[in-house]
Amino acid sequence: KFSKEWLEQRDQSKPFFMVVGHKATHREWFPDIQDLGSYDNVTFPIPDNFYDTYEGRPAARDQDMTVDKTMVLGSDLKVNANFNNPTYKRFTPAQKAAFYEYYQNKVTKEFEEKHLTGKALVEWKFQRYMRDYLSTARSLDRNIGELLDYLDQTGLSKNTVVIYASDQGFYLGEHGWFDKRFIYEESLKTPFVIKYPGKIKPGTKVQQVVSNVDWAPTVLDIAGVKPTEGMQGKSFYPLLENPKKSWDNKSYYHYYEYPQPHRVAPHFGLRTDQYTLAKFYGPQDSWELYDIKKDPKNMKNLYGDKAYAGVIKKLKSELKAKMIEYKDTDALELFNKDDK
Repeated sequence: KFSKEWLEQRDQSKPFFMVVGHKATHREWFPDIQDLGSYDNVTFPIPDNFYDTYEGRPAARDQDMTVDKTMVLGSDLKVNANFNNPTYKRFTPAQKAAFYEYYQNKVTKEFEEKHLTGKALVEWKFQRYMRDYLSTARSLDRNIGELLDYLDQTGLSKNTVVIYASDQGFYLGEHGWFDKRFIYEESLKTPFVIKYPGKIKPGTKVQQVVSNVDWAPTVLDIAGVKPTEGMQGKSFYPLLENPKKSWDNKSYYHYYEYPQPHRVAPHFGLRTDQYTLAKFYGPQDSWELYDIKKDPKNMKNLYGDKAYAGVIKKLKSELKAKMIEYKDTDALELFNKDDK
């Protein structure tokens, strides 16, 4: 609604740039009323690493973001939810009534009748999480669709670049988790879909590794604007025109927030087209290495494997170069101390 109003009221004699930032699929997952219960008849497959033991990965073991112990029945899954909570103040009376009817009179009632414990309880939580998450995603998809329909109806889609992207991935039970934060594949990989009429061939797929710091230079490149001096990242628009073009297949990552939320140890690392190398610091002082092609779920830490000594040496050199490039002096200081 607000996006369409902005488009209608803009100065139509000038080009425009608009960012529509949805946050609906973040915790605590509130679908539109019409989508409540959309997946109640679906049983979702439990990821094969849902009961991960985190062997060889101490930072993964010490987090606080499991469906089992961290996900809250009340606030997250709305079992006996407190509808007087400030979270619900933005709801209309009709929305609050619909949520109460669905979550209290259906979800909570069915849950209490089951008397679940142990494995049955955690797997019920997983199913409930998936149903809420995907119902919310369904609402999000419809809202995005309405905006795309508006572009079609007004003729704007003929000369408007549309980008669909996310700031991170999200765990849907992999490793037993929800949320994000780790350098592992499920949270590191994000969607990036772009439509550029007359310029980018429909169906084009780019397999090279890019990073979110590359987004701004790419948008500026498309708009014909030169990036400001010192801007991080590099335009990958040339890849969109020619996916076979040579590219530096490396992405740098640094996560800082500790201990809250979710007690994920701070870490920095490098993701290439084949490997992920990460250094966890703070309470956890450890390195991790994954061969993504052989182990896409990041289950086996290869850092102590002598067969990968040459790979590790090369990746560390490339990691250090990225720290210098992005002027991450804190990480560089930690890296240099560790490398002595």
